[in-house]
Amino acid sequence: MKITHVEVHRIHVPAADPPFRWRHGLGGSAPAGEGAVLRIGTDEGAEGVALFARPGAAVMLDDLADRVFREELIGQDPFQREWLWHRVWELDRIQELPLPTLGLIDIALWDLAGRVGGQPTWQVLGGFRTEIPAYASTSTFATTEEFLDVADQCLELGYRGIKLHAWGDAARDAALCVALREHVGPDVPLMYDGSAGFDLPDAIRLGRALSEADYLWYEEPMREFSITAYRQLAEAVDVPLLVAETSDGAHMNSADFIKAGAATFGVRTSTTLRGGITGAMRTAHLADAYRIRAEVHGSDIPNHHLCMAISNTTYYESLVTARTVVRERHVDAAGLVHAPQGPGIALPATLDYGPELRRFVEPGA
Repeated sequence: MKITHVEVHRIHVPAADPPFRWRHGLGGSAPAGEGAVLRIGTDEGAEGVALFARPGAAVMLDDLADRVFREELIGQDPFQREWLWHRVWELDRIQELPLPTLGLIDIALWDLAGRVGGQPTWQVLGGFRTEIPAYASTSTFATTEEFLDVADQCLELGYRGIKLHAWGDAARDAALCVALREHVGPDVPLMYDGSAGFDLPDAIRLGRALSEADYLWYEEPMREFSITAYRQLAEAVDVPLLVAETSDGAHMNSADFIKAGAATFGVRTSTTLRGGITGAMRTAHLADAYRIRAEVHGSDIPNHHLCMAISNTTYYESLVTARTVVRERHVDAAGLVHAPQGPGIALPATLDYGPELRRFVEPGA
């Protein structure tokens, strides 16, 4: 079997309704725009797809397909995923590919493999579980009272834990984290994500408040450029650190965080920021060798499969962005996410792809 065509299908990606925001200094939800689907096909009719829905995705993917991907892929065996994953990293040395594009080819090829085998990709990967608890991962709300109200709704809807994305003010965020713990009691798992808003002194100040409030993990308080700073943070606070979400290099960079003693809870893994399924699995296996967690970041469908395929992840991350909470469609009333059943990975049913891509949409949509 050989790859014969590499196509880019532009799709409309609507704006979030209602719009939401992140911490001070960051933008909010993206406006409506053009996303894209990468479609890889073969001489035997087997095909696989990968969704790229970020702002600017259509223009970016069109350019990469024309300049780089098509020439590299046509004529290759689609089952040589290891070789092609390494080739993408070779290309990155000169191209400096945007981090979310590093895994698109890999995701499409894993989708193709599942479709050829008639199995969901999480089973092709080996499979570890068929369900996983979900936590509510908030956007940033205006007041402590709004956060507490959203937390109440999330727990009533079955979510098994809550992660805060707050304002990016160390003192104010610390007070919110303590208030949430007092509000929900000692038994609800709580996490905090700093969205890289702090320097080391403020990260230590906030981390000590999280330690006192018994938070499960402390995530990305600083930009992930200085592993030394993260090592110093780990030495200064008791709350476990979850690190290496956005740092380039997949398992290669995650290894240095672990070696430095900075990954005291674990490392982040994801198909979006770790170089696709292959990079995400490498990261998870690396973390498992050190007996730490590899928590899956993001709630798109490839990461849904990833949650079912690796042993050392705890939760599925479900984004909650509105003050009136609506449970994500993949989360049931008990707060559980169940393993996908259709072949391959699938495109989410929430977008309009046109007839040529409809057969790739998740079953039941």
